[in-house]
Amino acid sequence: MKIIDRKKNMFKLLQGEYVSVENLETIFSLVPSIDSIWVYGNSFESFLVAVVNPNKESLEQWAVENGVSGDFSTICENPKTNAYILGELLRIAKEKKLTGFEIVKAVHIDAVLFDMERDLLTPTFKKKRAQFLKYYQSVVNGMYKSK
Repeated sequence: MKIIDRKKNMFKLLQGEYVSVENLETIFSLVPSIDSIWVYGNSFESFLVAVVNPNKESLEQWAVENGVSGDFSTICENPKTNAYILGELLRIAKEKKLTGFEIVKAVHIDAVLFDMERDLLTPTFKKKRAQFLKYYQSVVNGMYKSK
């Protein structure tokens, strides 16, 4: 085995596959309607989940085209929006030929950008993964229970 990423940014899923999340986050960030994404998985689950900061202009345009009304926060909470973002993640995963265990199966859309005030980012804008998990623990638990 050859490690091509930071060891602390890798984890093993239930089926024994190792996942490099920084690589996946880079790929999923190619989706035009996503500004930022945090991917999570652990050795007690067989799939990945993600928290997404959507691109406001892109998502509002999609909402107008698809009959989803309301302000930006309301659009982010809509189940149609969740299905759209999940579909876009699946599309880019297939385009980049990701394997099944690398595909995100559940997503939470957060209208509030990841920031240093909530201690989610370092001053150089790197993700503090432990803080993300602590902050979004109930959301992550809900995504795993819903699948």
